[in-house]
Amino acid sequence: MIIIAIQGAEFFAYHGFYPEEQKIGNKFIVDVEVSFKPIGSLKDDKIGNTVDYEQLYRIVTEQMKRTMKLIETVAQTIADKIKEQFPFVDHIKVTIKKMNPPFNGKVEYSSIVIST
Repeated sequence: MIIIAIQGAEFFAYHGFYPEEQKIGNKFIVDVEVSFKPIGSLKDDKIGNTVDYEQLYRIVTEQMKRTMKLIETVAQTIADKIKEQFPFVDHIKVTIKKMNPPFNGKVEYSSIVIST
């Protein structure tokens, strides 16, 4: 089993339930972890035998650009797109942290985790 991860990818995006959040935007931190058995031998030294983490980052970037009300929806869409592109993946974990959420107090971040 191989685990490939992207940790701490930062984005400024316009996700949020409230209209103000979709206007002013916020900083988000995204972590993605996938586990799988390689398609072929890793000794072949071919990227097609593994998950290309550059492609993982591209998937995350594309979905973070699409404004949605719930970060749960964003995370699930990221997981779905990863599974589409890499059907051999056994497990996907997507964590999204919303920095400085609009609460009536100081909160570093709120977060959600989708695990498939």
